[in-house]
Amino acid sequence: MDDTFFGLELAPSGVAHLQLNRPERMNTLAPAFFPALRDAVQRLSAEGRARVLVVSSTGRHFSAGMALEVFAGGSELAELLHLRDARQRLAFQDHLRQLMRCFDVLEQARFPVIAAIQGGCIGGALDLAAACDLRVASADAFFTVQEIHIGMAADLGVLQRLPKIVPPGVAREMAFTGERVGAERALAVGLVNAVRPDAAAALEHALQLARAIAAKSPLAIAGTKMALNYAVDHPTADALEQMTLLQSAIFDLGEMGRAIAAWKAKGEAAFDALAPVRPV
Repeated sequence: MDDTFFGLELAPSGVAHLQLNRPERMNTLAPAFFPALRDAVQRLSAEGRARVLVVSSTGRHFSAGMALEVFAGGSELAELLHLRDARQRLAFQDHLRQLMRCFDVLEQARFPVIAAIQGGCIGGALDLAAACDLRVASADAFFTVQEIHIGMAADLGVLQRLPKIVPPGVAREMAFTGERVGAERALAVGLVNAVRPDAAAALEHALQLARAIAAKSPLAIAGTKMALNYAVDHPTADALEQMTLLQSAIFDLGEMGRAIAAWKAKGEAAFDALAPVRPV
C-alpha cells in the first residue's frame, strides 16, 4: 500500500480493491506511482490470497494521466528525456521498459483485474485501463489517447493493447486524433463491458463482477486468464497446444467436485487460495 497514490484493501472474499486517492490532482500519475503500483500488484499475486482486483478512483476523474510537470525542465525524467547522446538514448530505452512493466503486471497477475472508471481516463490512465481484463464506466466517463495532443506517441501499452480490445480502425482513430470517446461509444465498440449512471454505481457493478469471479475456483480462473492472454498473440493451433500443457497442470478433480456440488446446491464452494510464490 502507498498512501501517497492509492489505498489497497483485501476483503475476506478475496476481492482486492486498489483506489487512487489524489482527487485534488485529478489522480495524475507521478513517476513514483508506477513502481508503487507494480510492487502492490506483484505482492498480491505472489501471496495468492487475492482472487480479483478492482482498480477504481476518487473525485471527478479516474485519472488525468501523467502529470505534465514530469515533462517540465528541472525534473529528473525531463533530464533523462533530453537524450543528448547515444548513451542517454540507451538508458532511456531501459527506463521506458521498466515503466511498461509496471502496467504489464496487471496483465500478468494470477487474478483478473477490473477497472471502474469515472470521468476522464486520459493518457497514461488509458494505458493502465487497457492492461486490465475488464472495464466498467460511469455515464460521464470518457477515454482519450492524450499523448498525441502533446506531440508524442503513447508509449506505455495502449497502442499495443487497444487494437486487440476495439476494432483496429477505432483504435487508430483514437490514437491519431486523440478524440474523446464517451461511455456509450466505448460500450458500443467493446472498450468497456458496462456503463452505469454514476461513479458509485460503476464501482458497485465492478465489485459485483469481482465477487462473482471470486466465488469461482481460483485455480480455474488463473488458468483461464493464462489461456486467454496466450491466445491473444498466438495462432489457434499454438494456443490449443498451450492449453494441453496448461490443463494437464491445473486439472483437479477435487476442485471440480467442490464446484459441481456447490453449483447443484445453488451455493458457493470453499476453495483454497493459490499457493504463494516464493521470492527468489
